[in-house]
Amino acid sequence: MTYERHARTLSALFVLLWIALAVRPVSRMDWLLENVLLLVVVPVLFAAHRRRLFSRLSHSLIFVFMCLHEIGAHYTYSQVPYDDWWRHLTGHTLNDVFGWQRNHFDRVVHFLYGLLVAYPIREVFLRIVRARGFWGYFLPLDLTMSTSLIYELIEWLAASVLGGDLGQAYLGTQGDMWDAHKDMALASLGALLAMLVTAAVNWRCQRDFALEWSASWRIRGRNRDFVAKMPGPGSKSRGHSR
Repeated sequence: MTYERHARTLSALFVLLWIALAVRPVSRMDWLLENVLLLVVVPVLFAAHRRRLFSRLSHSLIFVFMCLHEIGAHYTYSQVPYDDWWRHLTGHTLNDVFGWQRNHFDRVVHFLYGLLVAYPIREVFLRIVRARGFWGYFLPLDLTMSTSLIYELIEWLAASVLGGDLGQAYLGTQGDMWDAHKDMALASLGALLAMLVTAAVNWRCQRDFALEWSASWRIRGRNRDFVAKMPGPGSKSRGHSR
């Protein structure tokens, strides 16, 4: 499937899912608040698509995360009936399997935010900032953690302003005073795993992996000739650096 066709297919599937989940959500106001994210993401993705910033893999990862977010927006994150779905499939609840006492859909999505979005963020750093070596893995992890923190602050601020049931539905703490901390920790863990897997694949497939990693620690002013010889983003190797 070509790049253009892949992007259009994912876009069409997401629009269909969005329309279906926009019908009679559990809380219309909470659904509207959650979908504010689309006002930021959609223009960014459109601009990125025009410049071919993201690979097809990144488009797919973002698509999966946005679909999960829309499911959370439809039901509210604290009321997604994943336990009922699992019971219909297996005859017992997922909470019983893991010994959970609360609805953990929000925790799973925060973990998947780090796991799914860190790689697309890495492509931004590789292709725009031209980060290499260590920084091509650390900076995506750092930005994923930072955006997770910013999102939790936005949630807290919105819940404080809105108050009442709507504020609680949007915040979704379910009585856990450490909810925001756990969400940020899970997002960080997901991003760390994504970068470790990416590094492991590149270490196995990229011929100049060690050289690139070493060069990323050198001071450019003192090693200008050495850095100039470093392969760029379009250089050939046994695998892809992205």
